[in-house]
Amino acid sequence: MKSPEELRNKLRSQWLSGDHREQRMLSNIDWPLRLSIGKPAAKTFSNQLSKVKQHLTQWRQQKLGRVEWSSVKYQSATSPVDIPISWLIESPDDWVLACADLSITTEFNLLSQIIKQVDPMFHQLIVRHRSLWSNKNNNEQESIIQCCHLAMRLESGMAMQLPLRALPIEGIDSKFFEIHQGLITRLLNIRFSGALHEQNLEGFLGASETGDHWLLIKPLANDLLPFELIRLRASELSRTKLPASNLLIIENEQCHYLLPKLKNTIAILGSGLNLSWLSNADFNKKNIFYWGDIDTWGLRMLAMARQYQPHLKPILMDFETYHQHIKLAVLEPKNAGSDSPRGLTREESDLYQILLETDLGRLEQERLSSKVIEFQLLNQII
Repeated sequence: MKSPEELRNKLRSQWLSGDHREQRMLSNIDWPLRLSIGKPAAKTFSNQLSKVKQHLTQWRQQKLGRVEWSSVKYQSATSPVDIPISWLIESPDDWVLACADLSITTEFNLLSQIIKQVDPMFHQLIVRHRSLWSNKNNNEQESIIQCCHLAMRLESGMAMQLPLRALPIEGIDSKFFEIHQGLITRLLNIRFSGALHEQNLEGFLGASETGDHWLLIKPLANDLLPFELIRLRASELSRTKLPASNLLIIENEQCHYLLPKLKNTIAILGSGLNLSWLSNADFNKKNIFYWGDIDTWGLRMLAMARQYQPHLKPILMDFETYHQHIKLAVLEPKNAGSDSPRGLTREESDLYQILLETDLGRLEQERLSSKVIEFQLLNQII
């Protein structure tokens, strides 16, 4: 015989199963849900009567759903005894209420709100894959809905060789495709019956390949390369050996005029969120420095860069720099999410949260004076 709490634990465990969520939220085949309570054995009834009485009391007090009772004869009893046999749960809402778990209730409410706002063809993917929406902040939850809406607006070949981030789609900023490319691809595969299994997102939309992202290369010493400035595609840079032992990665290419001469150093500018080229195996042997804006997006890019080159060192991206130049800071129009990205140090995570809480959460690289930049670069890059 099972107590209400034992069956609640079973229901909680089933919530974590994608199969159970799909069956119970997207079809009616399981309703009412019948959970077997089980009857007390004759020996239990005879030897542990107080336990049986407690069991019966618990089920008489159970108000949620319906409890089915059956009249059972026991040799040690003078008359038949009404025994709870099954617990019937009538709907998904009752399933979640029966779990009596705040986190599951929160997840259910969130999931219900998401599927109400997106096309039914995407419901199965969203309901089954709890990692898409569980433990996500409000911005990340809204992004799921945006991805679904975007997937309904995209058509094969519509990019006409523009890069993805340049597509003029209202409400989608330049970084959105890069951050959510994986989910968008899965949604389009649902809408277009697996059309993207044989090609990537860029190919399906007719966009220029991500590898065609151009970066600005600037040698900071005269004896490294036979040019002062050149552009390379990210795809080329991912397999190119560079002669310098120091690489300075810079978020925005407009900063190139602020850079001093540095021995044995090459600057790579304008990477933004396109950082996969940092996986170049040759770069593993180099000293790598990263300099970006002091805002939530700049710190998120720093964390992304560390995924490829964990040994890199940030420059001019600390609280001291921010605090000393706070009069130059401005509003960050849209932040990168309320949770500090994985890959940041504790101090960087603290700075990330400070930037979220202030109205002046964006200190652009270009706002720093050339003297400050030169002093820091000369002291940190040897």
